[in-house]
Amino acid sequence: MTLNETIARLRAGHLMVRDAQEWDELSTNLGRAYDSKDEELVEELRPSFLQSWRTVTRYVLRDTLDAAGIAVTDPRHPWGIATLTANGTSCEPLLCHAGEADRERAEAAIYGGLHLLTFAAILTNYADCLTRLFDEQD
Repeated sequence: MTLNETIARLRAGHLMVRDAQEWDELSTNLGRAYDSKDEELVEELRPSFLQSWRTVTRYVLRDTLDAAGIAVTDPRHPWGIATLTANGTSCEPLLCHAGEADRERAEAAIYGGLHLLTFAAILTNYADCLTRLFDEQD
């Protein structure tokens, strides 16, 4: 399977579950909860937001990623979708800006500063990870 085919299937798999606007609404609503420091709402929204992204990757895209020679394991980062590994190289697409990705800051996001990505930006981040993995296969 080629990189472009894998990226196209990645996008299609997520759009089978929700359209781009619905994915963006999840990010927006959780971001607003963080911005308003509403810990109760964060605790309500955060698990379903993370689980939505992780479930699509782990189950809907399993065959696609397997066919591309990419292993999927649990994320190490609290805002990671999954750890993707191929030929000894690993990467982790994130749901927030990479500059905010260190664990302490991500865990302390309720105190401000976290900017969740849009659907398009998350898929770009995901595609960048896949590109690194495919580059290592060549």
